[in-house]
Formats: sequence, C-alpha cells, structure tokens
Amino acid sequence: MSPDRRLLAGGGALVALAAAVGALAYPELPAEMATHWNASGEVDGTTPRPVAVALLPALAAALLGVFLVLPRVDPRNDYAGFRFAYDALALATLGCLAYVHAVLVAVNLGVDVGVLQAVAPAVGGIYVVAGYVTERADQNWFVGVRTPWTLEDEDVWAATNRLVGALFKAGGVVAALGFLVPSYAVALVVAPAAAAVVVSVGYSYHRYHRAA
Repeated sequence: MSPDRRLLAGGGALVALAAAVGALAYPELPAEMATHWNASGEVDGTTPRPVAVALLPALAAALLGVFLVLPRVDPRNDYAGFRFAYDALALATLGCLAYVHAVLVAVNLGVDVGVLQAVAPAVGGIYVVAGYVTERADQNWFVGVRTPWTLEDEDVWAATNRLVGALFKAGGVVAALGFLVPSYAVALVVAPAAAAVVVSVGYSYHRYHRAA
C-alpha cells in the first residue's frame, strides 16, 4: 500500500469514527451544546447542535486533505526519509480531534468529566509524536522547525530540530500532567509549545551565526 493510501485509510477511519459518535448521540444531545470552557473549566460558550456535532469531524476531514497534499506541493519534496513519522503525526492529530469530539459529546450527554483535564493527555501525546517527527524531519517547508536560519543551513536544521524534538517529547509529559493537576491544565498544556517556539528561534539564530 502506498503512503498516501495508508494515510487516507487510517485518517478516513478516524474521521468516520468521529462522525459516527456524533450521529449516534445526536438525538440525546441538547439543542445548544457547550463547546467552550474558560481556564477554570466553566462553560462560557455554546453552539447549536448541528454545527457542534459536525464541526470537529469536518475539521478532521479537512486536515486529512491538507496532510495528503503537503508532500506533493512542498518544493523540496524531501518526505520519503521520514514519511512514516509524518504519517504518524497526521494520524495522531486526527486521533486527537476524534478524542476531543468524543469528550465534547460525552460532556453534553451529562458525563461528569473535566474537559480541560480530559484533553491534557491527548495534547501531551501530540507533543510526543511531534517531537518524534521533528527529530527525524529532513529540510522541507512545512514540517519541523522552519526559521530563516534552519532553511538556509542543513546543519542548523538538523541541530535545531533535534533539540526542539527532545523538548516536545519532554513537553508531552508536562502537558499530560494536566490530567493530575486540573487547576493548572491550561498552563501545563501551553507552556511546552511556548518554550519550543522561543528555543527554536533563539537556538537556530545562535547556531547559524556561530557557524558563519
């Protein structure tokens, strides 16, 4: 099976699963569904049932299309060496959306679960997979740390992506702790991504100019 067909099959199954969860629960869901929570875990936004049930499966389907297209439109087209890792990231992202959709449906059916607490481990899992992919990504325009300095120099690309990949994997553990400490779930989920952005820019700049 070709990589595209493998990704389409796995991603399509996740999209279908998310859609099925919403469809099966639809008659029991409220007309206005809770869809947004503040940092304290309190509902501060609702959405009409048809939109709320369709939104995340539709987003997942659109993202699947994006993941399928990116390797084809990237001018560098250097995905063969890390295509398995790339597909893992795509499926993990779609799986996370399907999981969040299931949590959303469960909460609106009356299941007593903290949304932010429940989502934290899923985000942590995405970080771990993103770290795995980042460490292995060859130079390209869409995946990995893409700063002016990493795209200019292959050695800077490799060093920066190894470092940031390790940070993402450690950050996945930090984010998952939000399940155990729900009052800090938002901070634990956001902090690793913010740290990775700062480090990726600062380190790639430093590494490039040190080698110049």
